[in-house]
Amino acid sequence: MAIQTLNPATGKVEKTFDPHTEAEIETMLAKGEKAFQTWRHSNFTHRSELMRFVQGELAGNTEKYARIITAEMGKPIQQSRGEVRKCALACEYYAANAETFLADELIKTGATRSYIAYEPLGIILAIMPWNFPFWQVFRFAAPAIMAGNVGILKHASNVPQCALAIQEIFTKAGFPEGIFQTVLVESDGVDVLIKDERIKAVTLTGSEGAGAHVASVAGKEIKKTVLELGGSDAFVVLQDADLELAAENAVRSRMINTGQSCIAAKRFIVEEPVAEEFIRKMKEKMANLKSGDPASDEADFGPLARKDLAESLQKQVEKSVAQGAEKVLDGGHAENDSAWFKPMILKNVKPGMPAYEEEMFGPVAAVMVAKDAEDALRIANDSRFGLGASIWTNDHKKGQELARRMESGAVFINALVASSPEMPFGGIKKSGYGRELSYVGIREFVNQKSIWLA
Repeated sequence: MAIQTLNPATGKVEKTFDPHTEAEIETMLAKGEKAFQTWRHSNFTHRSELMRFVQGELAGNTEKYARIITAEMGKPIQQSRGEVRKCALACEYYAANAETFLADELIKTGATRSYIAYEPLGIILAIMPWNFPFWQVFRFAAPAIMAGNVGILKHASNVPQCALAIQEIFTKAGFPEGIFQTVLVESDGVDVLIKDERIKAVTLTGSEGAGAHVASVAGKEIKKTVLELGGSDAFVVLQDADLELAAENAVRSRMINTGQSCIAAKRFIVEEPVAEEFIRKMKEKMANLKSGDPASDEADFGPLARKDLAESLQKQVEKSVAQGAEKVLDGGHAENDSAWFKPMILKNVKPGMPAYEEEMFGPVAAVMVAKDAEDALRIANDSRFGLGASIWTNDHKKGQELARRMESGAVFINALVASSPEMPFGGIKKSGYGRELSYVGIREFVNQKSIWLA
């Protein structure tokens, strides 16, 4: 079955690629294994020089790569540019800090000398999604390769040009053959890769179902996994919050990437005294957003990445409304052969509804009213997901107290949840396990070896 670039804005097939054959995949694995035997012994100075070439390629050709992202998955072009620039920052961050993060760590014991040495594992398989097709690859690749590992990327099937472009970037930068390779296969070809003895670990960003399957296969092979899965992030607005600021950021968070972000705010939990005012402000701001050609700078949001995603989201909305949710801002998916979906706001969202229980991966905001701050915390934690959350309040002490009790991998106070190279990124509960980014992320795919000298 061919792998295609299907432009979600136009519905047209732009490019078609043949999947790699078993023989081609075998060649890739052999190249990766051979490359690792040399790369693992390379010094950090050399690795950093090459990673900075990657940074330069991204920074110098931002428009080129942004256009590929937008054509393949429909992200507004200004956001695609930002994604490419963020990848460059990650490359610089690990080029500058990897040696420090992985330096031998002295441990005081009864030994003459004892320490932890951080050593690479080998080929790491990265199974990546389409919604941030560059960033989610680079936040894996930059630390893993700087640690002395090599990478094989199995990207989402609807972004093959992004996948091949990333491989070409590492080649242009001068990395040895086999250090980073892209394999074009459908999802049903992943199990064979995981089971191959040359693959030493797996990282996946994707759905809860995909994560469970990959973890199961890798677990039988006794291979480490890092999983970043779905999220239904809480956006908690307390009555002492700056409502104008909160509403503005609520819309930004819900609409980034046309709502297709794991860490987008999805459940808006507002204290009762300010609920109606917050909803009014949010509706006003969301209604003013402009759709349009995502390749133009004028569009605030574009289509969803695929038609089936728009259809699935519409079904979640319709079921929630049938169960009693109310439309504050009516939009949704037009019944036509397209991936377009207009923003929506639902209120009166209750337990049992898809808008309460499930991840709504698109521009639909679910508003819930809380009696007080404790009730808001209860609702926020009443989710099987635990990726990110934000709290909006002018009482910083109260905000931090609530943040410590929030069941999520990250909590931002008076700011949007976002990933950055400096801070660990990942979730708990059904949002996955393990961490990317920061010094924590680069230590996920290394052997933390204890060395003891008597």
